[in-house]
Amino acid sequence: MDDLDFSHLAPQPATPPAAAVSAAATPPAAVTATQIPNKALPVDPHLAARFFSIAGEEETVEPGAVIFAEGDRPGAGLFARKARMYFLLEGQVALTLRGKPLHLVLPGEHFGELAIISDAPRSATATALRKSRLAAMDEKRVLQALPQVPEFALQLVSNLTGQMRRSVERLLAARRPVAPRTGGSRLGATEIAALRRALGDPVPTPMKQGETVVNQGATGIYMFVLLEGFAAISVDGAAVEQVGPGETFGEVALLGATARAATAVAASDGAWLPVNRDGFLRIVRAQPAIGLALLRSMGERVRHLNAQLG
Repeated sequence: MDDLDFSHLAPQPATPPAAAVSAAATPPAAVTATQIPNKALPVDPHLAARFFSIAGEEETVEPGAVIFAEGDRPGAGLFARKARMYFLLEGQVALTLRGKPLHLVLPGEHFGELAIISDAPRSATATALRKSRLAAMDEKRVLQALPQVPEFALQLVSNLTGQMRRSVERLLAARRPVAPRTGGSRLGATEIAALRRALGDPVPTPMKQGETVVNQGATGIYMFVLLEGFAAISVDGAAVEQVGPGETFGEVALLGATARAATAVAASDGAWLPVNRDGFLRIVRAQPAIGLALLRSMGERVRHLNAQLG
């Protein structure tokens, strides 16, 4: 879109807004930009700018405006707006949870993607601290842009795997058992068939109950899509989740050869397909809806793990 200007990507100084955040916003007036963490995120602003320039819709919000609020379910109700993700062009946006600062979004960063990936209520509140320009995309626009910039899907994988890793670390530190997840989004038979076609119809690899599919600490280059059966995922010997047909595990390998963060053991007989980085990009380019479905499965696992933390 030629009307979107992506030239303002340099982070702006973190100074408090001229006016206090409105009462409707979750952050109290005492919370300012200087108090909100801005930890380095796995974000390539130029890649995100390319992605949002294809189908992003520009919005301008005033200081104190709530862009979305925790608990909101986008699309619920006759006149409700569809879920959107955002790329910050200018300004500052505070992400908060129950009034507590989570992250200060600066120009060149994107946020709110979990609402696109996972059909669930917003998990945080986004409030403009300054007058801000945003590029917004709903699911339709995301599907339009993904085939042209499939690498952006890897950036989302990086965000999701990072969130999963942090949630697992907190659960293990708190010595909390993880309740099994039931239902939710997973690839159906039609989607799996399309995925296999995009990969060139590879032969599934069988697995036997009790077999170790992935060893924690081993170097991996493949993500796994379960076609049949179940796999138990553990970290340092502690069970953290179980994945089933149509779901994935080992996604961090798509980001480059790295040590596995968890062990996966077949909880039943079944079969899986390996997907490497090139294969994943091929899927996203040829079948963006399938790529988004894979991300949605990951997103629901993030939601489930976060729910265990309260």
